[in-house]
Amino acid sequence: MSSIYGDWLKEQRETAGLTQQQLADTAIMTRSHIAHIEAGRRVPSKEDARRLDRALGTGNVLSSFLPQNDVATADYFEAVRLLEQQAVMIREFALSYFPGILQTKRYARAVLSSAFPSVSEEERDRRVVTRLERAKILEDPVSPVVWVLLDEAVLRRPMGGADVLAEQIMHVVRLAETGRIRVHVMPFGVGHHPLVDSMLALMWFEDQPPLAYGEGLWMGKLHDSPSVVRELQSRYELALSDALPLRESLALLRSIAKEYGHHD
Repeated sequence: MSSIYGDWLKEQRETAGLTQQQLADTAIMTRSHIAHIEAGRRVPSKEDARRLDRALGTGNVLSSFLPQNDVATADYFEAVRLLEQQAVMIREFALSYFPGILQTKRYARAVLSSAFPSVSEEERDRRVVTRLERAKILEDPVSPVVWVLLDEAVLRRPMGGADVLAEQIMHVVRLAETGRIRVHVMPFGVGHHPLVDSMLALMWFEDQPPLAYGEGLWMGKLHDSPSVVRELQSRYELALSDALPLRESLALLRSIAKEYGHHD
């Protein structure tokens, strides 16, 4: 996200003598949405930018200089991490690894140890701590509501070895058994499905439009275009319709954990 864009918006708002709430009322947006834009955590949609231009009398400046969402860097995920903390519902599809908010310490360490180019042990440990901090959103028994769709490949890739994977799988089983998350498995037998090309995270908020985040090799893209988000939501729902039901998914998870050495 662009802090420069947010700083410029704040400067124009203050020059106009408006509070965030007053600008939000004039532009037909929420105050928290304005706050996130000014803090560099969100980029407004094109329609929001046009309304801000009209409210501030800035011509089409805010519309013309929207930050481009095709820049993919590690820093870009920082905005997604912050948005995770604000979401009331998260739906994840994992293609290769368990989602970060579900990872155990040993599994996270194994995933981060495979980074290329390699990082120092100190940097790896810092990233592990950050990942475990993300998982704390699950300590709240109710919010956010979390649905997880796992490609079967995630369950078959022994990151860190058989024991680490078995522990990770049973961690997810326990979260699902207590009702904290809902988990479904996309079995290999389905073949091609609408999400086979990329991981996907969908997020909903109390007072902001929903977002979608996709990620690949050295790439991450946050989508806030309503039409794009709706299409990705539809893809998720279509893929989910091909997945195993909850009970069958949990049975498969337990079975694979047992294959990798877990014993009840």
